[in-house]
Amino acid sequence: MQENNQTVVNEFFLLGFQSNKLSTMFLFCLLLVVYFGTICGNLLIITLVSTSKILHTPMYFFISQLSISDILLTTDIVPNMLHILLNNGGTITFIGCIVQFYFFCVSETSECLLLAVMSYDRYVAICNPLRYTSIMTWTHCLKLVTICWLLGFTIILSDNVSVSMLDFCGPNVIDHFFCDLVPLLSISCSDTFVVQLEIYLLSFPVAIIPSIIIIVSYVNIVSTILRIPSSTGRQKAFSTCSSHLIVVSIFYGTLFSVYVFPTRGQLSSISKDLSLLYTVFTPFINPIIYSLRNKDIKKAVQEVIVKPLFQ
Repeated sequence: MQENNQTVVNEFFLLGFQSNKLSTMFLFCLLLVVYFGTICGNLLIITLVSTSKILHTPMYFFISQLSISDILLTTDIVPNMLHILLNNGGTITFIGCIVQFYFFCVSETSECLLLAVMSYDRYVAICNPLRYTSIMTWTHCLKLVTICWLLGFTIILSDNVSVSMLDFCGPNVIDHFFCDLVPLLSISCSDTFVVQLEIYLLSFPVAIIPSIIIIVSYVNIVSTILRIPSSTGRQKAFSTCSSHLIVVSIFYGTLFSVYVFPTRGQLSSISKDLSLLYTVFTPFINPIIYSLRNKDIKKAVQEVIVKPLFQ
C-alpha cells in the first residue's frame, strides 16, 4: 500500500536469535523445557495456595497472584519465540505486535506493583507483628491485589494507544524476539517525543514508586531484624523475606538494566539476553525460589498431592 510516497507497514519481521542451526535447536529445546516448567511450577503454586489451608495467608495469596502474572508474561512471549526460532525469524502482524506489547506491559506493571505489595506485607509482618492480622485482613489483601491488576490493565493503555498510532513506513525488521518498546520506537518514522514523554511519566507510578516502597520497607525490615537479640530470631525473621528479596533483585536488576540504564549499542546483543532473563527465566525460577526450603509449601504438597495418591 502506498500513501504519500511511503510504504505503510502492516506486519513486522522479528529476527529473534540469529545463530547456527545447532545453537538454535539447543535454545529451542531449552526454552521449550523452561516454558513447560514455568507453566507447571506456577500452576502448582496457584493450586496449592487455593486448596491447602496451610497456605491461606496473605503472603501466599500474593505469591499466587505473582504466579498468574508470570504465566501471562511467559505465555505472551515464549510460544511465538519458539516459532521464530524454528523458522530463523518470523512475521507478526501490526495488530498482533501491539497486542503482544500490551500484555507484556500488563504483566510487567502488575508484577512491579505486586512485588511492592509483597514487600509491604513483609514489613507489617516483621515490624508490626502484633497488628499484622488486623492490618492484613482478607478484605484489605483483595483490595490491594485488585488495584494492582486494574492498574496493570489500564495505566499503560495510553502508552499502547500512542505506540499503535505511530507511523511505520519501513524498514519493518525488528532485531528482537518480541515486540518491545525500544525496537518499535527505533523503526518508527514518526516523531516519538510524545510516546517517550508518556513513558517517562508512567515510569513513576509503574516502577519508581514501587521501587521506593520496596526500598523503604526493607530498610525498616533490616533495622528491625538487627534489633532482635537472638541469632535464631534474626535468622527466622530474615528467612520470611529472603525469597522475596531475591526475586525483587533479579526482576528489578534486569528491568532497570534494559529500560533505565541502557548502554549504547545494547539492543542487538546484551538487551536481548537481559530480556530473555526477565521474560523467560525469571517466571521459571520464581516458583523454585519461593518453594525452596519452604516448609509450608512442602507440607501443602504432601497434603494436596502426595497423600491422595496413596489413599
